[in-house]
Amino acid sequence: MPDLTVIVLAAGGGTRMKSKTAKVLHPVAGRSMVGHVLNAVAAVRPTRVVAVVGHQREAVSAHIAQLMPEVVLAVQETQDGTAHAVSTAMRAAGETTGTVLVTYADTPLLEGANLRAFAEDHTASGRAMSILSGELADPTGYGRIVRGADGSVESIVEEKDATPAQRALREINSGIVAFDAGFLADALPRIGNDNAKREYYLTDTVALARAAGERVDAFRLDDVSQTLGANDRAQLAALGRVLNDRIVSRWMAEGVTVMDPATTWVEADVSLAPDVTLLPGVQLLGACAIAEDAVIGPDCTLEDTEVGAGARVVRTHGQLAVVGAGASVGPWSYLRPGARLEEGAKAGAFVEVKNSTIGAGAKVPHLSYVGDADIGEGTNIGAGAIFANYDGVVKNRSVIGRQVKTGVHNSFVAPVHVGDGAVTGAGTVVRRDVPPGALAVSGGPQRHVEGWVFRKRAGTPAAEAAAAAAPTPDPGGPDAAEGGESS
Repeated sequence: MPDLTVIVLAAGGGTRMKSKTAKVLHPVAGRSMVGHVLNAVAAVRPTRVVAVVGHQREAVSAHIAQLMPEVVLAVQETQDGTAHAVSTAMRAAGETTGTVLVTYADTPLLEGANLRAFAEDHTASGRAMSILSGELADPTGYGRIVRGADGSVESIVEEKDATPAQRALREINSGIVAFDAGFLADALPRIGNDNAKREYYLTDTVALARAAGERVDAFRLDDVSQTLGANDRAQLAALGRVLNDRIVSRWMAEGVTVMDPATTWVEADVSLAPDVTLLPGVQLLGACAIAEDAVIGPDCTLEDTEVGAGARVVRTHGQLAVVGAGASVGPWSYLRPGARLEEGAKAGAFVEVKNSTIGAGAKVPHLSYVGDADIGEGTNIGAGAIFANYDGVVKNRSVIGRQVKTGVHNSFVAPVHVGDGAVTGAGTVVRRDVPPGALAVSGGPQRHVEGWVFRKRAGTPAAEAAAAAAPTPDPGGPDAAEGGESS
């Protein structure tokens, strides 16, 4: 396209949000509202982008600059209306030719393809001004587009000022406008603020264009809901629901099976391969990437997590984790940042993994905590394992070799290294390195205190059961007071 300047209005306070966070920074589908708008703007391929900031300008400016480093930031010191904001942007942009497109930072449903089609239509027409419009079955609350006999736009009438006939019109003004840069530069200084709010309104440019004999037209968008903004939390939630439905529908069209779209949430930066299956209650947040034939769910929340081909993740919470091809996770597992399961590995029921690698084919099947550890290929970690990685000052790392078999209820006191092919006994506390192929045990021989129940639990159901099983129990020999033991 020829020279194109896009102005993004992001200065508003959003008082109805009742939040310490600027309105345009509120997230929806994994991006800020202004982030969605900038993504749409990028699709237009503009020559320059000017963002007008005001309320909480430091936070908003930093966020916008992070998302689009080449942006020009214009500060609107006082919020005196849309025309005042655009004047501020034009001064920051410097000498401007071609087309100027004005949009808003709180319209997260806006799609880049439609915004580009609008800009192209305006540029090709040679008009002084074009308005992005659409029809609503119930246009209550919106300014109406009033067209003349030739189909051009005669005016934009706010609902409170409309006649009954004008209120019956269903074509509404979205607020997104395209201008010839020369016309806009000439019109802005001529806009007054003789109104109840003492503000400078960009919509006054329609009358200025018509008075100059210029043609004004409207580009009708089939889905005008894309231009809807969010002024409070309820509206933000409603837009989030629409955006999620759109994202989920797009992935289903790409070959993803979504068992229950109503309970499935997929954020904007998630990537899904064909033949992925999402079961009910799944939330995929951030930059998750799920490979083909993987099955996620039911009831999983994954954030910034990679899942390999054919893996299975059930009732799991994961963040900044990697699940390899064919691996299995859950149910009721917790993958914390840095958790990595290699191909065919398993983290089973009630297993928590943090900053650790579980090697190819290795298994942590039950009720275990694996923190700051590397578990080798083919190793089996017995139920109830604890990797004691924190000594009160620093976190230390444990290394479990290949093809190791550990017993139930083992504790590994880091830093410790268990060699390849080693075995540990049940209940072992591993405090020292275990050589390859060795058996490590830490408990002494099993001991029995004969008659203890009869002495210490007389009259209880346990004593009665014991008596029934041993009709002539020895109540204790000469060392009964000391709790005589046998081994």
